[in-house]
Amino acid sequence: MKALGLLLAVFLIAIQAQLWVGRGSLPYVAHLREEVAAARADNDRARVHNDQLQAELRDLREGLEMVEEKARFELGMIKADEVFVPQSPRTVLPGASASDAAPR
Repeated sequence: MKALGLLLAVFLIAIQAQLWVGRGSLPYVAHLREEVAAARADNDRARVHNDQLQAELRDLREGLEMVEEKARFELGMIKADEVFVPQSPRTVLPGASASDAAPR
């Protein structure tokens, strides 16, 4: 009976030692929580930076499309690999009204 009590006491001491200084100890868990909080903060900063880059990229894409559209329609510019086909105004043939020449 004494041996059983001694054995249980040794197990209790081993469990307490593991709790206070081992891998599952309270200080170790607190350290892991600090690391998780730091990683979350880094992720939040990276997410904000990525959102800023996405917004900047979207602005650049839309800005270039707007510049290209203005260059095409207001200045008549074309790209190097394009062929320009001018639109001629519809001519009104004798005997036809002006409304017949309007595009449909």
